[in-house]
Amino acid sequence: MFEAVPPGLFLVLGGVLALFLRGSLRSAVLIALPILGAVQLALLPNGFSMQWQPFEGYLFEVVRVDALSRVFGYVFYLAALISVIFSLHVKDTMQQSAGIAYAGSGVAALFAGDLVTLFVWWELTAVTSVFLILARRTDRATRTALRYLVVQVLSGVLLLAGTLLHYGETGSLAFGALGLGSLGRDLIFVAFGIKAAFPLLNGWLQDAYPEATATGSVWLSSFTTKLAIYALARGYAGTEILIPIGCVMTVFPVFFAVIENDLRRVLAYSLNNQLGFMVVGIGIGTELALNGTAAHAFAHILYKSLLFMAMGAVLYRAGTVKASELGGLYKSMPWTATFCIIGAAAISAFPLFSGFTSKSMILSAAAEGHHDVVFLILLFASAGVLEHSGIKIPYFAFFAHDSGKRPKEAPKNMLVAMGIAAALCIGLGVFYGPLYALLPYRVDYTPYTMAHIVTQLQLLVFAILAFLVLQKLRLYPSERRATILGADWFYRRPLPAIGVRVGIACAFVYLTLVGMAAAITRRVGHVLRKLYQPPGPLGEPWPTGPAALVAAILLVVYLVSVYV
Repeated sequence: MFEAVPPGLFLVLGGVLALFLRGSLRSAVLIALPILGAVQLALLPNGFSMQWQPFEGYLFEVVRVDALSRVFGYVFYLAALISVIFSLHVKDTMQQSAGIAYAGSGVAALFAGDLVTLFVWWELTAVTSVFLILARRTDRATRTALRYLVVQVLSGVLLLAGTLLHYGETGSLAFGALGLGSLGRDLIFVAFGIKAAFPLLNGWLQDAYPEATATGSVWLSSFTTKLAIYALARGYAGTEILIPIGCVMTVFPVFFAVIENDLRRVLAYSLNNQLGFMVVGIGIGTELALNGTAAHAFAHILYKSLLFMAMGAVLYRAGTVKASELGGLYKSMPWTATFCIIGAAAISAFPLFSGFTSKSMILSAAAEGHHDVVFLILLFASAGVLEHSGIKIPYFAFFAHDSGKRPKEAPKNMLVAMGIAAALCIGLGVFYGPLYALLPYRVDYTPYTMAHIVTQLQLLVFAILAFLVLQKLRLYPSERRATILGADWFYRRPLPAIGVRVGIACAFVYLTLVGMAAAITRRVGHVLRKLYQPPGPLGEPWPTGPAALVAAILLVVYLVSVYV
């Protein structure tokens, strides 16, 4: 039975079924689906393939299981289970149905062995995930959801166009190592880059994730961008242009996140930063780097989900995640504050937390590959992560100035979900062996060496001291209501304005030309009427002789023109 159903399809069908279920039955089904999916994946061996040939000449590999897809598949199922538990209190059918179907689409895309199958699931992740933003039911969320959908569909269109061109060039639809070098493969690369939030293509991430519901942002943080990371690792491992792209991704969000007031938007910038580490690992392309990318994606999904859950709980109870309106929440939400601190320690790569055992692999790969500048950039970015996610998120939400708010602790299901994620953040930092065993290549790496520990602790201690000094001297950017403009401002504001003006100019030119043509037509008609209407010179009947002469002249002109 399991071998006849593509991984992820149970979740997609479960999302449809959830539309018709209610209460405890729906909750039980939603919890069971990710567990059932993980069991199915465990029973499928590496090398398993499911092919489909609808007609001659086109062979689709709808399922392909190997070590790379397996490690992403397990963490996708785990993230789906945690997200389901976190959202059990939600009575909104649309959110729960869309969330589980979104997760299933992401899982199915991981195991696609051809580009057409990948495209189908790629687009379904876009369609299902947009409902997690629409579910907030505000005008702003609706506008954001439409922009998000446009960008995600554009990514799919580029993927399809690239697939068709690639098939025309090679006759193959296989989704394997692609590399750059042809228009089709380059378009596929850009399609992956949009979902991976490459520089200048990342505006949708910071725009959409903070506008989702309290539970919707948890779902969104786990699947879309990590699916893109998987796709890049599958198709473009060792593509050197990814190294500078990843370096920029790690650095630029640091400066935006430090001055951002919306804490979920801070997490969105932080997510972009962490994706940069993975993109660098893919660009380096060695076995250690790709192992580090897969391990970091696994760890990142868990600790980023934990941080989004903590902020979702704050939004649910306090009604806001603006740093300027929060503070002192640890007094009434101590468990949420504790879980948030654990997530902050994991993303900051403190020893004994999951981020340390995964991120250090990418740093080591950069050092071993003699990418010295890249190594220093990643170190700087690591310090930046501590500043805006390791310190800023828990500090301004739960400590800092006392806002006077005393909301209730998060609901029990939220605490259970956060507790599971927090336990995994610690567990993978201490017992990292099971994670390393899942990685696509044999692991010969020890994260807890004296050099790694001392280097990371020095980095973290000095970053903490820098924050304390800046706070003491009141030089750290104060939390204030503001809108931070990103690269998307250029195509959300000036381009539409320019488009309107160009449209007006084109309409003016068109109407002017039409008016001129109409005036010329009227003038010519007036002249012709004068000539041909009696008593005009051509309006009276001609005598037979002159008429025959004119006809003969016209015949001669015609014959000469034909001959020539």
